[in-house]
Amino acid sequence: MTPHRLYVGTIGEGLFRSLDGGRTFRRACDGTFVECDVRALVVHPRQPSVLYMGSELGLFRSADGAENWTLVDGPLAGLQVWSVHVPPLRPETILVGTCPSGLFRSGDGGETWAVAAATLETACPRILHTRVTCVVADPDNPDLAWAGVEIDGVHASRDGGRTWAPVGKGLSSRDIHAIAVVPGRRGKRRLLAATNNDLNVSDDDGESWRPAGIGRVLPWPYCRALIQPCGRPEVVLLGAGDGPPGSEGLAARSTDAGDTWMATTMPARANSTVWCFAVHPADPDLIYAASVSGEVYRSADAGMTWDKLDREFGEIRALAWAPG
Repeated sequence: MTPHRLYVGTIGEGLFRSLDGGRTFRRACDGTFVECDVRALVVHPRQPSVLYMGSELGLFRSADGAENWTLVDGPLAGLQVWSVHVPPLRPETILVGTCPSGLFRSGDGGETWAVAAATLETACPRILHTRVTCVVADPDNPDLAWAGVEIDGVHASRDGGRTWAPVGKGLSSRDIHAIAVVPGRRGKRRLLAATNNDLNVSDDDGESWRPAGIGRVLPWPYCRALIQPCGRPEVVLLGAGDGPPGSEGLAARSTDAGDTWMATTMPARANSTVWCFAVHPADPDLIYAASVSGEVYRSADAGMTWDKLDREFGEIRALAWAPG
């Protein structure tokens, strides 16, 4: 197994780091509130010791593999950061989503920031405030990006995150949890969107969607996380469960860009919805998954089978790993 650092972001207990493949962990919160709510974790695509972390206090940056953290100055300070994306082809760009819903962009590695032009709903009686749960860019063209909002549907950008517009006719729900981009599928991109009641598929850059009917294949239609093994974009992993947080969950796998799905082999049903995944190009076969209620799983075969780590946490909302 590739020597690596595993990072687990929790609610109310801050960030934990393992240097031995998940056998032992210690808290890694120097420079931020030790009991912060970690909702986003991103490893810089070209500098594995650089990480970005989103919490209720804003956006934080570490240059030494989470030994120390520094608050990123600017308009994000004091905001709840729920999602962060750094396009691999344009790593100086950082796209950030917040709660209440807002979108922010930096084009110089976080030195300066601009509030993106976007019309987003910010109030929702069910969850008090809407939140940008995910931001992703096309892996071949970082000018194309999509943001998922809970609960305000899908928004698209064609200028690298500077401006956004709502898209998404036909969605089974406007409660968006995750988006995956599958490039070059028969010459066209495919988008997948995980929602509270189904997985949705778009073959026209998100303009129109159709429900996949995931409840006919999996025990439940509640879909949360989406990830692709590095270098194999046609393979997609889906985290699902019986609700938020739920009491059962699993990881499903598709090898044909979401046309068909099968439940993966886990030691047992997860104790809640599988909420997040972690991948890195240093080892495309090594993938981590976490349930929202604290279990962590590791796969050494690109998500086909899983082992459970002994250590359990309270509530997990973010996961990442990097070589080192």
